[in-house]
Amino acid sequence: MQSVYIVSTARTPIGSFGGSLSTVSATQLGAAAIRGALTKANIDPNLIQAVYMGNVVSANLGQAPARQAAIFAGLSKNATCTTVNKVCASGMKAMMMAAQDILLGDADVVVAGGMENMSQIPFYLDKARFGGYGYGNGTFIDGLAKDGLTDVYGGMAMGVCADATASKYGFSREEQDAFAIASYQRSAAAWSEGNFQQEVVPVQIPQKKGDPTTFAQDEEYKNV
Repeated sequence: MQSVYIVSTARTPIGSFGGSLSTVSATQLGAAAIRGALTKANIDPNLIQAVYMGNVVSANLGQAPARQAAIFAGLSKNATCTTVNKVCASGMKAMMMAAQDILLGDADVVVAGGMENMSQIPFYLDKARFGGYGYGNGTFIDGLAKDGLTDVYGGMAMGVCADATASKYGFSREEQDAFAIASYQRSAAAWSEGNFQQEVVPVQIPQKKGDPTTFAQDEEYKNV
């Protein structure tokens, strides 16, 4: 079997829910990361033979999100593209599949990653298509809750599951809050020390008028 090497990595800045990146689609974010990784390693986009991109909630993104990200990034249309949904492990599974392609000799140069924009996940009106609301009110279903954050078998939301797990293992609310605050503080320190600049590629955010704005730094940690 062939050896597998990671020759370049890149990510976009992480935006807050409903924050600066809320108008940028997941596929455009994925494209920005792909472009950034290829540029850093000076890789010809036409050399990419396959693309695997993890994406949990594809609703309203349009057909074939991985293909979109590849084309928006300037890759050849000859590259095979696959969107992977393994919930929180989607990006990791995409990397595993890319490695398998190389190990088995199916490809030599492969892109793998993940892309998501929770701020753009739509609400659903599931009975509207065939006249299910002939009379009376309809109910919007939050796509983020249903397809992203709720266990389909027991109906338990992720936050409720986290609370049950904390109770089971004896983590107090105060301990969790302290850990969260420390995480924000570590992120702030890492940014001020320049530790993230090498991995983050800026995102251009189109505006209704004028030139795009540049978003170049994680957003959420600034809230603490």
